Amino acid sequence: MSPPELEEAREIARMASAAGGRAYLVGGCVRDILLGETPGDLDMEVYSISPAKLEELLARRYRLDFVGASFGVFKLHGHSIDVALPRRETRTGPKHGDFEIEHDEGITLEEAAARRDFTLNAIYMDPLTGAIEDPHGGRADLEKRVLRHVSEHFSEDPLRVLRGMQFVARFGLEPAPETVAECRKMTWKDLPQERVFAEWTKLLVNGKKISAGLEFLRATGWVDAYPELKALVGCRQDPEWHPEGDVWNHTLASLDAFAEERSLPDAEETIIGLAVLCHDFGKPATTRFDPKKNHIRSVGHDERGVEPTLSFLKRLTNEERILREVPPLVRYHMRPFAMWKGESSDGAIRRLAAKVVRIDRLARVASADDGGRPPYPREPEPVKWLLERAEALKVADAAPKPILLGRDLMALGMKPSPEFGRILAKCFEAQLDGKFCTREDALEFLAKNIGRLRR
Repeated sequence: MSPPELEEAREIARMASAAGGRAYLVGGCVRDILLGETPGDLDMEVYSISPAKLEELLARRYRLDFVGASFGVFKLHGHSIDVALPRRETRTGPKHGDFEIEHDEGITLEEAAARRDFTLNAIYMDPLTGAIEDPHGGRADLEKRVLRHVSEHFSEDPLRVLRGMQFVARFGLEPAPETVAECRKMTWKDLPQERVFAEWTKLLVNGKKISAGLEFLRATGWVDAYPELKALVGCRQDPEWHPEGDVWNHTLASLDAFAEERSLPDAEETIIGLAVLCHDFGKPATTRFDPKKNHIRSVGHDERGVEPTLSFLKRLTNEERILREVPPLVRYHMRPFAMWKGESSDGAIRRLAAKVVRIDRLARVASADDGGRPPYPREPEPVKWLLERAEALKVADAAPKPILLGRDLMALGMKPSPEFGRILAKCFEAQLDGKFCTREDALEFLAKNIGRLRR
């Protein structure tokens, strides 16, 4: 089915043609159309028209939210369409953005295509006729599910290695040996953090086989950029409990299990996916052979995993929510099974919810961890038990919030002081224990126990 924006793309192509130019769809939208999928955004390139003339044509029909003076990209207000001019780029320095860009209305499609990343993204489509221009054999690579870089210009943008990582995972691609070799020559230094995080996010929220993307990262040597991840390679596990092999293999299998269950908004899946990725980061520091039990053990790896998780995440992003909410999921990823086995109390479940923010997230991490031990079948009962209990207590998708606040102490005639924090902490503990659940009961509890609470 054609996307709604395709008619607008045709209109732009007609405008360009009337002005002596030619417009093409290019990149991911063409790839998706050839795969039989409906593309989200449309990217277009317009040839044989000057930047000023193209802007004039577009402005007749569209409001231009942003005109990329440097990159020659026109964003059309109210439409998921970017219209670009082909360009020549000359690297001027070692950093990701060190390029000198020159727009040349006389550049050929073949020359422009040579500057794209992978052959499957260097396929052009005429929106008026549906005709394909494929100067680098991208269509054949797409049909064979091969990831191949376009030209020697590939190495000018090292971010393309991470794009390759998520493409392999999303589209079930086999990297061409020459592309892997080219990636091994490239460095991850000086890449903008937000662009790096965007590629990791696409891996986690869109990857159908996330393990393949991470194997690409390992094959290219780029796993060295993430020592917390690299440390999982070769970290032994007890074969009785982990027949899949080392912690690296377990993590990859867990991520594939996570991908099978995705259904939440991307922001939620990113948090859960990162927690699954990091959940055993504590094992390299804690794995030992226990001669008494004749088993390999990783005692305390959940707690020890918090520090390397933070180290890894800070390399990816400075988003406060990510840094705050992922580590507790790592710290408590084994708790659902322990609580089910011990038939934990309502109070213990409320306390867990207060620590991890959302128990439904933790359940997903625990489920993926369980699914990461093929060929063992999953044991869903512990996760199901915890979710049912959490839903009954109304803490499955939100941490419990304190009912009693400072203003309630002031209503009793108390003046603000450091004592407030201690009293309110005791009240919250009582709330988690189930001693009150409503505001009315909370105020009654406070009035009856204020003397004891102040001691």
